[in-house]
Amino acid sequence: MFNKILVANRGEIAVRIIRACKEMGIRTLAVYSQADRDSLHAKFADGAICIGPAKSAESYLNITSLISSMEVADVEAVHPGYGFLAENAGFAEVCEKCGIKFIGPSSAVMRLMGNKVQAKKIAEEIKVPVLPWSNRALSDEKDALEVSRKIGFPVLIKAASGGGGRGMKLVHTQASLASAFNMAKMEAMSAFGDAEVFIERFCELPRHIEIQIVADEHGNVIHLGERECSIQRRHQKILEECPSPRVDARLRQKMGESAVRLARGIGYTNVGTVEFLLDKDKNFYFMEMNTRIQVEHPVTEMVTGVDIVKEQINISMGRKLSLKQKNVAFKGHSIECRINAEDPFTYVPSPGKITELVLPGGPGVRVDTHIYCGYVVPPYYDNLLAKLVVHAETRMDAIARMTRALEEFHIGGIKTNVPLHLRIMKDHDFIAGKTDIDFLSRYSQNIMHQ
Repeated sequence: MFNKILVANRGEIAVRIIRACKEMGIRTLAVYSQADRDSLHAKFADGAICIGPAKSAESYLNITSLISSMEVADVEAVHPGYGFLAENAGFAEVCEKCGIKFIGPSSAVMRLMGNKVQAKKIAEEIKVPVLPWSNRALSDEKDALEVSRKIGFPVLIKAASGGGGRGMKLVHTQASLASAFNMAKMEAMSAFGDAEVFIERFCELPRHIEIQIVADEHGNVIHLGERECSIQRRHQKILEECPSPRVDARLRQKMGESAVRLARGIGYTNVGTVEFLLDKDKNFYFMEMNTRIQVEHPVTEMVTGVDIVKEQINISMGRKLSLKQKNVAFKGHSIECRINAEDPFTYVPSPGKITELVLPGGPGVRVDTHIYCGYVVPPYYDNLLAKLVVHAETRMDAIARMTRALEEFHIGGIKTNVPLHLRIMKDHDFIAGKTDIDFLSRYSQNIMHQ
């Protein structure tokens, strides 16, 4: 049993972790930057330490400051949340060497899955479907051209490290390959410090489907079904739902078994997410594995009744999973809208002071947030303000409930994307379940004029 856990994060996920720890009788230590001195996570934790200036590199990404805080406060474990150092194998390794339990997979497994070239090779070996690809990192333009001709245009150039669309280039013709290849390498180096790229066949208008897996340290691995994450802007998810309107029981079983097989094959422990592309013919292809808790984990919790954060902590304390695969039951439908501090249509960030705040409530409504009236949204970090989550018996009921909850949600003093979400809820294609990763870009004009 852990006595004290350091929460190495901020915002709503830090509050979420602290709440889970309190219910488990575990004390928490929060860390905060100078810009987050008045944040809820610093107030809710049993103790709090300032670890540096506003800049992430000097605070939340400062491994030396975090380790020093752990040693001074005598904590036994650290929960990284998502973002920042959550998938940093170097941080996990330092924790291991210092005798501090990292609540997540081992540094070795994290490093293995952190490189997309290695991850795709492993997936192929374990018989998890992948799109036709270069089977290696590419050395130069000539190499890229040879692979692209073999695969067939259009192709996608992708960075081996990182994500979020950086270092990613779609190439339709041979003539534009060389410039796109060099630009992708430069972007990858700039964003991730690694210029390694690979090429895969372009999948037209796919859905983004992810499978939540949970694995203990005793060899037990299960999945908790899928999440539909196709509604994205600039490769960043803004709305997720569980289950996917496109995935039936048979496909869920096949995708779930593939995700579990991959986790078993690499000796994965704790929670993680295996991400797939699903094409129009219901063929699915491995993209990557996220070795951390996901922003969108609440929709899975609402449908399965499993507290994923508590499972993480229990697994890290050496306990077995609380349930077996045959006991996982899926009930109803859940939708999550990410409420961001930004212009709803240009996506320009909107930091500033919150002058009014009305949070929605009622049956089947959950709000994960760190904001309050008078809170100043800083310009230094991700602009996620809250996750509005609803659960209902059917998808149509969930859409109606989300619409009602969005109409109740009011944040004054700054701009938010609540109006965009309301328009999505009323979009005919969304209501019909006809979404893919180009949904927002393709329907943006229709959504704005509804």
